[in-house]
Amino acid sequence: MRSTRIVWSFRLLSFCLLSCLCFALVVPTSWAQQETPARVTAPAVGKSSRRRTAGSGKHVIPARNTQIPKIVSQVDPGNIERTIRKLVSFGTRNTLSEQNNPNRGIGAARDWLYGEFIKAAQRSGGRMTVEKQTFEQPKAARVPEPTMLTNIVATLKGNQPESVNRVYVVSGHYDSMCTLPTDAKCDAPGANDDASGTAAVLEMARVMAPFSFDATIIFMTVPGEEQGLLGATHFAEEAKKNNMDIEAMFTNDIIGSSLGGNGVRDPHTVRVFSEGVPSNETTQEATTRRSVGGENDSPSRQLARFIKETSERYVPSMKVWMIYRRDRYGRGGDHQPFLERGYAAVRFTEPNENYQHQHQNVRKENGIQYGDLPEFDDFNYIANVARVNAAALAVLASAPARPKTVTFPTSLSNDTPIKWDDNKEPDIAGYEIVWRDTTEAVWTHSRAVGNTNTYTMKGMSKDNYFFGVRAVDKEGNRSPVSYPRPVPRTRPGTTPATGTSPPD
Repeated sequence: MRSTRIVWSFRLLSFCLLSCLCFALVVPTSWAQQETPARVTAPAVGKSSRRRTAGSGKHVIPARNTQIPKIVSQVDPGNIERTIRKLVSFGTRNTLSEQNNPNRGIGAARDWLYGEFIKAAQRSGGRMTVEKQTFEQPKAARVPEPTMLTNIVATLKGNQPESVNRVYVVSGHYDSMCTLPTDAKCDAPGANDDASGTAAVLEMARVMAPFSFDATIIFMTVPGEEQGLLGATHFAEEAKKNNMDIEAMFTNDIIGSSLGGNGVRDPHTVRVFSEGVPSNETTQEATTRRSVGGENDSPSRQLARFIKETSERYVPSMKVWMIYRRDRYGRGGDHQPFLERGYAAVRFTEPNENYQHQHQNVRKENGIQYGDLPEFDDFNYIANVARVNAAALAVLASAPARPKTVTFPTSLSNDTPIKWDDNKEPDIAGYEIVWRDTTEAVWTHSRAVGNTNTYTMKGMSKDNYFFGVRAVDKEGNRSPVSYPRPVPRTRPGTTPATGTSPPD
């Protein structure tokens, strides 16, 4: 009896194994290889599906831009160190210090920087020009008498006619200060605040000058930051008066040290500050925003997301830590005048600051060294922050502009139709719809929708997700995302989307 059970058990096991083998042979290969999506989403059917098959709901991985690794690899910490030590050698760069002394003061720093940008421009084949943008600053709270200030502006002109007037600005401030901002005589080395940002911008100009981009990049160093953002304010105001199309502005301020005053050393993180509610928002825009959401989807927040996604691909050793504030708590920087004039702008800053080395007279007290000295800088870290900047700038200037006039109707529906204006660039390949849950920080899903200017997300309500649109060129470069705005309701008997919700 026992032997009979063994025989039948063997036969049953053999039958199971044979069945599994047969099943594996007849199952289609495509089924066996299907991936499990990151999240189950409703199928999408839209206008563009007739022209091009839409992708799945999973995030589309952008193609790599082949010239960006070359740019990133050429950033030299040695050059950055030499620039910082040279700026420190001028003793002080206080905005109110001497302007005509060749060895000390803000004037000596100004003239040396101008010469260095001229050298960088020589690598561009005539596409980079350098100018001194000089203006008289009237008497102000930290300016006891009218003072001449000079921005150093190096412009690398784009090569695509449809994009050449689209501008990206990267800046650092070359002035410094002691404990008192109006003390023009004390030594104010300013190695971190902000020779570090100035050196990064100069190195970016040197490295990127030989490369060609669709859009224009401006590398700028400004004075007067410690006196109230004066140089940046002048440039931003002139840009606004001249209708300059500044698509994005980066300021690099205090990017010099990987070791904070809290004892934490972090050489792999840089903070990027971006505001939510735009500084120039009108009352009507605020009313609309409160009605439909978007507090976390300003152009500056989209820029910060773009920087994180882009730069972490090309500089994987660095993490971009997005901080959802305009700047550090109660403080400000040179991106602020751009924000106030309606430009998308962000600030780069080290993750942990040391306040003993900021705005301090150089001295030793109780064995503690105070003052912003170069021995507290980490030149390799500054080079990595420069690489993060350069990678993001290169993609921005190579990619299409972000789509304009992105809208969806406020009519009641479980589908979400999205519309936008066609981009003008000749190398547009198409567009992508991106979306995320309302509590997520970054875009988590994307769908290629073809070269169209309208698409409907079937079965996905605008009440439940945040949506956006970005443009893609034929080389796979992607623009920052544009967030949709509402158009008037189309259902009879309803009111336009003015922020006053009709009764439901």
